[in-house]
Order: sequence, then C-alpha cells, then structure tokens
Amino acid sequence: MAETHAAPISPQWSPRARHGAVVASIFVWYAVYSQLPSVSEWIVSLLPVNRQSHAGEALAFFFYDVPKVLLLLTLIVFAMGVLRSYFSAEKTRAVLSGRREGIGNAMAAGLGVLTPFCSCSAVPLFIGFVSAGVPLGVTFSFLIAAPMVNEVALVLLVGLVGWQVAVTYLVFGLGIAMAAGYVISRLRLEGWLQEWVRNIHVGSAIPPGPDEEALGLADRYRMGIEAVREIFAKVWIWIILGIAMGALIHGFVPEELMVRITGADAWWSVPAAVVIGIPMYTNAAGVIPIVEALIGKGAALGTVLAFMMSVIALSLPEMIILRQVLTLRLIAVFIGVVGCGILMVGYLFNLLF
Repeated sequence: MAETHAAPISPQWSPRARHGAVVASIFVWYAVYSQLPSVSEWIVSLLPVNRQSHAGEALAFFFYDVPKVLLLLTLIVFAMGVLRSYFSAEKTRAVLSGRREGIGNAMAAGLGVLTPFCSCSAVPLFIGFVSAGVPLGVTFSFLIAAPMVNEVALVLLVGLVGWQVAVTYLVFGLGIAMAAGYVISRLRLEGWLQEWVRNIHVGSAIPPGPDEEALGLADRYRMGIEAVREIFAKVWIWIILGIAMGALIHGFVPEELMVRITGADAWWSVPAAVVIGIPMYTNAAGVIPIVEALIGKGAALGTVLAFMMSVIALSLPEMIILRQVLTLRLIAVFIGVVGCGILMVGYLFNLLF
C-alpha cells in the first residue's frame, strides 16, 4: 500500500471525465441490480422446471442471490478502497472505536441496523472493514447486527406479534451484536484472521507518507479498482458455492419437522431450533413468513425467534464465505459467542411471552 501512495499516476482523462465515468458506472450498477429479480425469474422460466417446485424455488434463489452478492461485493470494496486513500487505519479506528471501550461496537451495530443486508450480503462490507484495519470486534458487531436487525424485519414483526415484541427483539438483537463484538475484541483474536487479511492489516497500519495529500482522484479510483481485483479474486468462488448450498436448503426446507421441534415444550427445543436454523440461508424479511407459519401452528415465540436469529446471523453459507477471511478457530469462537446470546434470547422470550 505504501508504494501506491508514493506513486501517483499520470492522468489520462480530465477530472470531469473521471467523475462522469464513475457516476455512469454507478447508474449502470444500479440498473443491473434493480433488474435482478425479473432477470432471475426469466432465467428460471427458460429451464425445464416448475417454478413452484422445490427445484424452481432453489434455482430462482440462486440466480438472484449470486449476482446480487457479487455486485454488492464489487461496489462496497471499491468504495472502501477509495475511502482508504483518505483515511489511515488509525483514523478509521478512532472513528469506530472512540475513546471508551465498547462505543465502537455500539456504532457498528447501529450501522448494521441501517443496512438491510442478509448475512452473505453483509460479508463484503465486513471484508471491507477488516481490510481497512477496523478492530475485529467492531466488524463482528456490524456483521451480526446487519442481517439480524433491520427495519423490514421490525415492521413485519410489529404486524405479526405487536410492537412490544418487536422492540424487545430490537433491544436484544443489538445487545447480542454489541456484546459478542465486545467479547471477541477482548479476546484479541486478530492473529486468527487468514494470513492474507493479516497482511492487509500490516499494510494498513503503516502511517501514510508525505505524498498522501498529493494523491489525485485518478490514484484514489485506481486504489479502489485494485482493492476489488485483490479481494474479488480470493472470495468469488466461495460466494457462489455458499449461495448454491443456501439455495438447495432454501428450496427443500422440511417445514413440518421444524414445526414439531419448535412447538415442543422442552428445554431442548431452543437449542434444537438454533441447530436447525444454522444450515439455512435467507434474510430477515425472507424468514418472517416461516416465523409467522410456525407461530400460527403453536410454536413457542422464543424458540421461533431463536430459530430466526440463527438463520440470519449464523447461516452455513455465511460461514463458508467467512472461511476465506477467518480461520476455523475464529469462526468457532464467533458461532459460540453469538449462539450463546441467541440461546439466552430464546429462553427469555419463552419465559416472558
């Protein structure tokens, strides 16, 4: 990264032309992104499958989520690459960490609430935070809060079970995100990141040289493009594999079995719901209809919410993608800390409601 700062490139386009190219690219990105639902449905319609079948559901899910997550990865990593040219890692840590312990976790969790991403869609921004040198615990607070708590899920919960339960869910969801990130930060597990991510940390920790202020817009755009090339090349295949697994599970969910387990009045119903939810993959809005169906069939509220949290915060496809950033030991710690928080919420909701 030091070499990038020290060697500004000679401009070949005028500044106005560069701005125009970036703005045009963003418009093209948005146009493609907004057409993904209809394009995925069109692709499935060309295949010899019934759209309402399990296979049709799985294929529609796959053809929609793969380009969605890859587009998000491209845009966010590019933006983070450009942003890193303005702010050193120390400045970024100062903004997110603050002067008091835990304030960075609260800020990251709050940011996660404002970004209605599913777990796999939140991973690109998580990678961007990690590569920018943001403390590991803070990035985990964002990664947990982004899929678990968002405005869509809260509005749907209000309509389904009332505002008291929705607000309680919001408080506990944020609490899990902040507490889990805080615990992970206190464990000092940065050494358990993958080696290529640790190398980015080392590069980010180097104070910018005197040429930082001399960087032109062309240099900053180039840094964003280089960030996309470097990170995209390392994770794209795992994103596709993870979403493929999630699509298979999404299309062949054994709903009857889940109803029997989540409706059981036994101590093991909450952990069983969490274990069942982890291999699945959907966003908060997508899992709400399942939650409604389970509650309508007599499932305990706390057990169902524990299932919902595990689906959107501990999905197996998310873990597969994170494997390219985290070691297995760190993934195990992440699952253990978040899983304990989800179990506590499930038991507490069953007790209170």
